[in-house]
This record gives sequence, structure tokens and C-alpha cells, in this order.
Amino acid sequence: MNITVIFFLGLIIALVGVIPPGLLNMTAAKVSLKEGANRGIIFSIGVCLIVFLQTYIAAMLARYLNNHQDVVEILQRVAFVIFVLITIYFLLLAKVTTKPDVEAHAKSGHSRFFQGMFLSAINVFPIPYQAYMTITIAGFGWFNFEKTSILSYVTGAATGTFVMLYVYMFFFDKIKDKKLTTQKNMNYIIGTITGIVAGITLINILMDL
Repeated sequence: MNITVIFFLGLIIALVGVIPPGLLNMTAAKVSLKEGANRGIIFSIGVCLIVFLQTYIAAMLARYLNNHQDVVEILQRVAFVIFVLITIYFLLLAKVTTKPDVEAHAKSGHSRFFQGMFLSAINVFPIPYQAYMTITIAGFGWFNFEKTSILSYVTGAATGTFVMLYVYMFFFDKIKDKKLTTQKNMNYIIGTITGIVAGITLINILMDL
């Protein structure tokens, strides 16, 4: 597989994983609003450095699991159930809530960089998410566990994370000022994404039968 294609796979998968509003993207947006775009970018670079390391760890874990297909099959079934439940929640059950406006206190550029690293480090979701997605695309033959492929994928994941943080930073005014209907649309988007992932997971399970 061409490393450029693998790079963009990593970028897209990471970008999708950061679409839902969360601690990292909302903090990046608020830092940018309160202190300027440069501080927001510094914060995002700190986040992406940790994402790079987390994705590399995830790829190493995925390579190990790839050699133990019995474990992978169990994880695929568990992941399928989880994604289906998340999809049902966001499409049918999720209620719109108003998030409190947390003030971003002024800090130095170095402080924002390390804050980004810290918040990203305590957010361990990318490791299981990336491990699962790496195994999935490897199952379709779109990825192998050679060193160059792993580095290309990891770099793409860090880039995809930065792109979505950048989007949040510069469009946060529009996002935060949207009405109830747009917040519902966000739930529908998340539900649709997890539904697609659940579908891909089901196809992968059926292919292994």
C-alpha cells in the first residue's frame, strides 16, 4: 500500500475521531477565542505531539493483536456491539444540553503547549480507537505493519487531529451560537459516523466467518 494513501487513511480516521465536541477541541477553540489564534495553535501542537505517540502505541498494540486473531475476533464483536449502542444513543436517545461557558485564563505560549500535552495525555481514547481502526483497515488489506507504513499512518493521524482542532478554533463562533436544531444535527452526525463504523465492523466480522 502506498504510504501516501496510508497517510490520508490516518488523517481521515483521526479527523473523524475528533469531530464530536470534547475537551481537546473545545479547549483549543476557547483558547483561540480568548487569547488569539497563535496560542490556540500552540495548544494544538502540544495535543498532536501526544496523539502521535498514542497512535504509535496503538499501532504497536494492533500489530501484536494482528498475530493473535482469536483475540481480534472477540474484540471485533465487542466493538460492534459498542458502536451499535452508541449509534442508537445519538440517533434516538441523546438530548441536547447546554454546556457552561468555561473561561480560558491567560497563559504563556509554553504553558499552553504543555497544557495541550497534558490534556491529550489524560485522554486515552485514541489508543483503543486507533488500535481497532488499524486492525480493521489491515483486515481490508489497506495497511500493513511495516515501519514506514506505521510512521506514515501515525503522522497522518497527528495531522488529522490538528486539522479538526484548527476547524474548531476558527469556526467556534458559528458552532457555539447555533440553535437547538444544529445541536441535534451534531448528534445525528456522530450517530451516523458510529453507524458507519459499526457497518464496517460487521462486514469485517462476516468476512472472517
